[in-house]
Amino acid sequence: MNDERLKKSIDPARQSRRAEDRPATEERQLSDDDRVEMFRQQFFQDALPDLPRIPGYHLCWLTTANPRDSIQQRIRLGYELLRTEDLPGWDYLSLKTGEWAGFIGVNEMLAAKLPMALYQRFMHEAHHAAPLGEDEKLTSMNDNLQEEAERHGGRLIEGDGMKALREGPRVGVFDEA
Repeated sequence: MNDERLKKSIDPARQSRRAEDRPATEERQLSDDDRVEMFRQQFFQDALPDLPRIPGYHLCWLTTANPRDSIQQRIRLGYELLRTEDLPGWDYLSLKTGEWAGFIGVNEMLAAKLPMALYQRFMHEAHHAAPLGEDEKLTSMNDNLQEEAERHGGRLIEGDGMKALREGPRVGVFDEA
């Protein structure tokens, strides 16, 4: 089967078309400045836009798709869903239909705000008090093991990690920066 049509050859017409298309293709390329602007805008389909700051509030995106962390539960905790009146210029993200019509949203996510004082208290509980309780459980368990070892003529040597737990964590400030 030695058919000339099956041999690969560079068609002169095809080659010249590639050469003609090159400048048009190069002109369609995004410049680095264009890419930086796209990055700055953060409005890609696979990412939520960055919410602007509202003094005195922590802003975030909440999901409508988690039954164990529902929007209704968040509202009871003090979160307030954002409307376009809260964020001028965000009309294009106002949901038009459904249960959450009139609120700012993207797909199953809704924009919300929480008073900063309450946010600070939530963060203190989640990232200081709760871990401190776990630290206390671990040190208590370690103390029990040490007493048991001493009763049997042994000893328990604490490492740096247990010593650090006994020193306790520093209290954090959870800011918006």
